[in-house]
Amino acid sequence: MTNHDHDHHHDHHGHGHHDDSEQGSEHDSGHGDSLACAIAHGAVPALTGDRRLVAVFDSPVARELAHFAGHLGYEVVVLEPDRSRVGPLPQVTDVASAGLDATTDVVVTDHDRPELGEVLAQVLRGAPRWIGVMGSPRHTGPHVAALRERGFDDEAIARVHRPIGLNIGSQSPAEIAVATLAGLLADRNGRDGGPYR
Repeated sequence: MTNHDHDHHHDHHGHGHHDDSEQGSEHDSGHGDSLACAIAHGAVPALTGDRRLVAVFDSPVARELAHFAGHLGYEVVVLEPDRSRVGPLPQVTDVASAGLDATTDVVVTDHDRPELGEVLAQVLRGAPRWIGVMGSPRHTGPHVAALRERGFDDEAIARVHRPIGLNIGSQSPAEIAVATLAGLLADRNGRDGGPYR
C-alpha cells in the first residue's frame, strides 16, 4: 500500500460519508492516485495481469506462496520435476511447461534438492523477470557450484538472487512466503521495501 493509499484509508474511515465534491477534490490529484485509491477500495480490480510466479519444488513454503500469491493477483505454477512427489497444487514437471516469460518471477523453495542445478540451468536459459533461491545469507548457496559445473559464468550466476525477500525475521512457511512476496512486489515497484519515512 502506497502512502496515499494509507492516508485515504484513514481519511475515508475517519470522517464518515463523503459527498461527491469531497471525493472529486481528494482524488483528482492525478490519474495514478485516483486509480490506486479506487483499487484499494475495491471499486476496480487490481491491475495484476502481468504477474506470474513459478515456485520450484513442491514444499510447505511453495504451498504458502501459492496461497498468498493468488490473493495478490499472481498466476501461480508449481514446478516439481520429481513425478513421484504429487502435492495438493497443480504442478508441471519441467521448465518448458512452466512457460517462463518477462512477467514471471521464479522462486526456488528448497536449495537441498539434487535437481537444483539442472532446474536453474534451464531457468537461466529462459527469460524470466526475476530468479531467486531461498537460503541463509550466511552461507554460499549450493546453486553457485552447481551452475559453475554446468558452464555458467559469474555474470549469469549473479542473476540468481540469494537471500530473497524482506528481512522481517520470518521463520514459519507462511511468514517466509509473505516476506518473499513482499520483496517481489517491492522489486517490481522499484521500492526498497523499508518503512515509510
